[in-house]
Amino acid sequence: MGSKYTKRYSQEYKRDAIELVRSSGRSVTEVARELGISSESLRGWVKKDRAAQDAGSGPSGRAGQSAADRDEELKRLRKLTAEQAKTIEILKKATAFFVKESDR
Repeated sequence: MGSKYTKRYSQEYKRDAIELVRSSGRSVTEVARELGISSESLRGWVKKDRAAQDAGSGPSGRAGQSAADRDEELKRLRKLTAEQAKTIEILKKATAFFVKESDR
């Protein structure tokens, strides 16, 4: 069984610890020892963050997307919107044409 006292860490501290593991190239155990925290706790934080990234949510999800990626996606979506607007205009004209033809 664990101890009666469980130390709580802030989200910012957890984020910094996770980033240290990823950027330093050292093992979770080494980083945990350096920070004076349980390696099991740090390993759990890293695992949860990785799962959140894979799901596309959380602190490392879309917020972690680079500006270039966001710009590229925005450009793609604007192009798609313009194409759809053109399609709608063509369909409106076709509808008007066929309405006139059916009245004759």
